[in-house]
Amino acid sequence: MRRKIVAGNWKMNTTVAEGIELAKAVVAVKDEAKAGVELILGAPFTHLASVIDAVRGTNIAVAAQNCADHEKGAYTGEISAPMLAGLGVQYVILGHSERRQYYGETSETLNAKMALCYANGMAPIYCIGENLAEREAEKHFDICRKQIEEVVFNLTPEQFSKIIIAYEPVWAIGTGKTATAEQAEEIHAFVRNVLKEKFGEEAAQSTPILYGGSCKPSNAAELFSKIDVDGGLIGGAALKADDFLGIAKAF
Repeated sequence: MRRKIVAGNWKMNTTVAEGIELAKAVVAVKDEAKAGVELILGAPFTHLASVIDAVRGTNIAVAAQNCADHEKGAYTGEISAPMLAGLGVQYVILGHSERRQYYGETSETLNAKMALCYANGMAPIYCIGENLAEREAEKHFDICRKQIEEVVFNLTPEQFSKIIIAYEPVWAIGTGKTATAEQAEEIHAFVRNVLKEKFGEEAAQSTPILYGGSCKPSNAAELFSKIDVDGGLIGGAALKADDFLGIAKAF
């Protein structure tokens, strides 16, 4: 069976004190999650050390929301992969739609970040997905394939075995439009088939693919019932421990 994962992306939300309280609240209710479901907290850079301390001794993992595309040097304001690994960070979210849209991240940039992530013992949560214009132009399959081929296809089989893929229907986030569970399954199955072309059936079938489009306790069970949906990359609902765990109970 594939891994079942619920990862929270806190984005630029909470103060450090609020983040510690949120992490502690998740720890307090973590045993309510379905057995075998992995929990990951994606905290802001400023929170990481404190959140790692808050979840220490549990099976909750911690992710950074980004990392620099250089190992070290004169890059004011950047946070490197070795810095994150030194804190005990286990995952790094890479290629998020907001990073692509607002900060112009390209496949070239992401290849560099991916290499540094692996070189420092962390695993990527690699995000793909199309925006509204691309969806309406029926280019969603082409966009997702391109984002996989230009980055994921550069990985070795050993590296690929550690990756988590997250599909974000950007067109269904904050637009008033809704992605159905069937649409989620359609694109997840497509992504798995693309991965199979490069890495083979067994490896593709073992790769967790998370849904990253407005997943909440009220729709998680329907989404997670689909055979190729292995969990969620959760935004707003990750900022409340009860909602986050409500999603983790939905498998």
